[in-house]
Amino acid sequence: MSITTDSLRARAAGSIWLRLAAVALPLLMIAPAFWNGYPLLQWDTGGYLARWYEGYLVPSRSTLFGLYLHYGESSGFWINLAVQSLATLWLLQLTQRVLGLMQTFRFVAISLLLIVSTAIPWLASMLLTDIFAGLSVLSLFLLIVGSNRTSGVEKASLFVFTAFSAATHSATLGVLLGLCAAGWMMRPFLKERLPLAGLARASLTILVGGLMLVSANHALSGKWAWTPGGYGVAFGRMMQDGIVARYLDDHCPRASFKLCPYRNELPATADEFLWGKSMFNTLDRFDGLNDEMGYIVVHSLADYPAWQAEAAVKAMGQQLLHVATGEGTSGWIPHTYGIIERYIPAQVAPMRAARQQQWNVDFSCVNWLHVPVALVSMLALLGLLGHALANRRFDDLTLLAATVTLALLGNALICGVISGPHDRYGARMAWVATFVVLMALARGFGDDEPADETSAAA
Repeated sequence: MSITTDSLRARAAGSIWLRLAAVALPLLMIAPAFWNGYPLLQWDTGGYLARWYEGYLVPSRSTLFGLYLHYGESSGFWINLAVQSLATLWLLQLTQRVLGLMQTFRFVAISLLLIVSTAIPWLASMLLTDIFAGLSVLSLFLLIVGSNRTSGVEKASLFVFTAFSAATHSATLGVLLGLCAAGWMMRPFLKERLPLAGLARASLTILVGGLMLVSANHALSGKWAWTPGGYGVAFGRMMQDGIVARYLDDHCPRASFKLCPYRNELPATADEFLWGKSMFNTLDRFDGLNDEMGYIVVHSLADYPAWQAEAAVKAMGQQLLHVATGEGTSGWIPHTYGIIERYIPAQVAPMRAARQQQWNVDFSCVNWLHVPVALVSMLALLGLLGHALANRRFDDLTLLAATVTLALLGNALICGVISGPHDRYGARMAWVATFVVLMALARGFGDDEPADETSAAA
């Protein structure tokens, strides 16, 4: 009788934990927004919000994500934060369940540690695409590896989520495409560890995401076109590295580029050139310079291949170290404020009352913890992967560690080389490394092992 009573008490306690977690965790996941009094805004938020109202395409601003934000306007965008919070927790628990590591206390503990020590609650609290970058890596992995351990509804949900995430940002799509390509290349070696159906399903999300983006572009602008801006962003990074100035010096005596008269006045950084008061504005921005920037980007690759390779490696390495939380989330974001004032006047009062608009958001204390946690997590992820490979332990946690490692490298390559190193690009992906390391630690201190563990010897 006592055994039965103890069992019932344990179940009741577990049920209470589960109910508390179900209420508390979604709120804690967007605690920064509650503290702020309004969803967090960023430099780029206004560009996405304006897509519904302006009806034309602008560089690097997904119209699909703009539509997603538009449908949350009536709630003050809190519906968007609710979606981001719940999606985050859903993928965290589903990943643990598929890996055979799901326990209520463990899930709550790992979630709380991520909320305290990583950028994840700030990303979930922000009106920006960044939360979908890291989450999409988990959803893609679950589509491939978790094919036999998820329901039909879960597979469909993962598919839609991954496709939508791919359409929110070109860099996210590039990372997911690279992961799918790596999966197909490793399929002959890992065989049943990477099911064909899962790989095919994951690869299809990239195509569907692209179609979603092009369809949204057509619906809002009337053009069947990809989101513009790739050449301009790459040009800015090459200008920052000194490659553009060298190219202009070498060719302006013979070529009539619009930038030739300004070749000795180029700004020191890409951000100053593209978003500051530079000759880029004088020469009609992307409309006036896009073709010229594209020409210089392509031909400078051919003219200076060694320099370009060296700059790319350097940018990738720097991007891996840029992981601080909060870049672009300050009190000075005039474009975003202007877009809200012009098109969503009902939101002006609550926006202006928020702590961010009072310049009361300071990430220095946050990053005192977040930066070392991110860097140590990435190093620990490499150690975890190396230890597993040395011991020929090819279970699903090892596959996830390899997937996240490739995602971190791919993200650093794409963002560092094309846009130049930014903390924002690193922070949106580094928390996934912390998540994998926490699961590995939980398994190490626990007494359970995944049922599907295999080894090369087997």
